Amino acid sequence: MARYTLRRLIGGIITLTVVSVIIFWIIELPPGDAADIYLAKKFQGGSVVSLREIEAVRQSFGLNDPFIVRWWDWISGIIFHWDFGQSLTNETPVNKLIGDRMLLTTIIIFATLFLTYALAIPIGVYSAVRRYSITDYTFTGVGYIGLALPNFLFALILLWVSVRYFGSSVGGLFSPQYKDAGWSFAKMLDLLRHMWVPIIVLGTANLAFQLQTVRAMMLDEINKLYVTAARARGVPEVRLITKYPVRQALNPIISTFAFDINRVLSDAPVVALVLALPELGQLLILSLLDQDTQVAGAILFIMSMIYVLGNFVSDLVLAAVDPRVKLGG
Repeated sequence: MARYTLRRLIGGIITLTVVSVIIFWIIELPPGDAADIYLAKKFQGGSVVSLREIEAVRQSFGLNDPFIVRWWDWISGIIFHWDFGQSLTNETPVNKLIGDRMLLTTIIIFATLFLTYALAIPIGVYSAVRRYSITDYTFTGVGYIGLALPNFLFALILLWVSVRYFGSSVGGLFSPQYKDAGWSFAKMLDLLRHMWVPIIVLGTANLAFQLQTVRAMMLDEINKLYVTAARARGVPEVRLITKYPVRQALNPIISTFAFDINRVLSDAPVVALVLALPELGQLLILSLLDQDTQVAGAILFIMSMIYVLGNFVSDLVLAAVDPRVKLGG
């Protein structure tokens, strides 16, 4: 187990290193460079900027250094100081911009996944045990609707229903009086009252997918001979189901944990814009529109870290649940 963990850890570090190079290369793809963007934002009134001023800014930003040197300066600041640099648009540290948003994004992601698994596993098991019943058909139909309904459209529907029938908006994560206030118990409660909306929107498709996965795995396991033999020996039905088929049905859920994180991260930016959520997804789109490459690169790297960490955790949990994974390495 220790060797397996070490291999997965080294693999995660190598993956993040390669991803960081790709991200740093991508954020430098737009026309011009950081100096051009900085001066364009600073002199928006049409002032003439000399080549000497452009070169001075480029030199101060270290843009004349080779690519590998600039990448190392960027990634070493993150590794050793957790410093993502300076925002070109706001002229403020990136850490300050993404501080609270990073916490809110992390809470939304794992709350969405918790809701997904808490509902998908028992409903999927029940649908498989009561297959071809009215309840099974109902859950299956709702699942297909959840898979087919785009998240942004679901968010728009919730906005319309809230305004049309309840006279209020579900946008944002805080009430106006708590939006700029410091953290307190009252603000935390207000966050919980608003958070259910993005969790439901982001979790609908994921819940439908995992529900169908659990149901399919359960149907496959229930019909196997070892289950029939255990039932013939008189093993109680509840114990039979939970000890054998359910355990096997959890393996694909655990192994796709990182993909679920990626699915939520991919859907979050559009949903954040629709619901006006102050989280990393919304900031990522705004920074890309403003060509604020430092902020965009930081957010992309943080999302990659969350994905790699989720993959690492899922590998360890799967190895603990199914020893055959460790033997296969």
